[in-house]
Amino acid sequence: MDIGAAAACRALDIARPTFYRRLGVNIEETPATHTTPPRALSALERQEVLDVLHTDRFVDKAPTEVYATLLDEGIYHCSVRTMYRVLGEAGENRERRDQARHPKYKAPELLATAPNQVWSWDITKLLGPVKWSYFYLYVILDIFSRYVVGWMIAPNESSALAMRLISETCEKQNVPPGQLTIHADRGSSMKSKPVALLLADLGITKSHSRPHVSDDNPYSESQFKTLKYRPGFPDRFGSIQDGRAFCQDFFPWYNCEHRHSGIALLTPEMVHYGKSEDVISQRQNVLASAFDTHPERFVRGLPTPSPLPEAAWINKPKVESERIMLAEMIPIPRVVVDGSEIDRRSWGILGSDISNHTGQTLENDTKFDSEVSHNH
Repeated sequence: MDIGAAAACRALDIARPTFYRRLGVNIEETPATHTTPPRALSALERQEVLDVLHTDRFVDKAPTEVYATLLDEGIYHCSVRTMYRVLGEAGENRERRDQARHPKYKAPELLATAPNQVWSWDITKLLGPVKWSYFYLYVILDIFSRYVVGWMIAPNESSALAMRLISETCEKQNVPPGQLTIHADRGSSMKSKPVALLLADLGITKSHSRPHVSDDNPYSESQFKTLKYRPGFPDRFGSIQDGRAFCQDFFPWYNCEHRHSGIALLTPEMVHYGKSEDVISQRQNVLASAFDTHPERFVRGLPTPSPLPEAAWINKPKVESERIMLAEMIPIPRVVVDGSEIDRRSWGILGSDISNHTGQTLENDTKFDSEVSHNH
């Protein structure tokens, strides 16, 4: 209160923006006053220009044509830009043609707390033997366990093939009606009417990404990246049989051997078929044995294996952030007052009183954690 915030922050080596942000004090800025230029049109002159533009003669003409016509008649009111400015202030310079207004799509919010609750499926291209030739890889992935429940390589993209893959996969996984949600992007096969009717017959809820949004289907995109960054993945496949042979080796490795960082370094098979608790328990026993043998090597105490995440989200809903701690929680050095040493919390009590006096607090920025880790 005596030396001011700027000097105190310099003495304590604290950034002033951090101090004010944590303290919750908002500095009110006085709006700049804009004076009217002396060459500007008066209100009467602007209304005169508007009246001219409203006449039957000029009501359907552009300001450039009005400007040129009046000049030819020896009349000058203002520049073309000023005419547009006057029309804009009156709200009369909008597009005359009817423009398509796209609806605002709501982000899909899907939650899975166990296997076979939410599947994500997509189609990716595999380069063929010559330029502009492709093979199409269909993959259905469980977002909770990251287990690939079904895949197929075909020479083209077809809704009939997608129907066959989905129906056979649901039968193989014994998915009852009303339990499963399948999420996909807005490809032609995903949005096709036969696929929609099949999902309705199977009692499956369908979900689609928003148009022109690249991160609404993150699990499938991450799995495709793992596939294409896998050592041994060729630049091109010589034939569709080569692609199937590669995938027949890749997907068993991905499901049964690949330790996925998004599921506590477990394999998708362990999580999908309920083996995760036994594996984590065994890991805990191994770590406890290592700790008993050499406790000095574990400076933070008994290590514990990473737990399995309880849920997997596609677009986790935004949660209103909690109020942040005020000035008493600012990590500052210990200070000396009147020859006695006080810690930062004692100093912060004074800051909190200041903050309470202002009656203003600041919210934390909401932070979002990516639900999908990079598996490459």
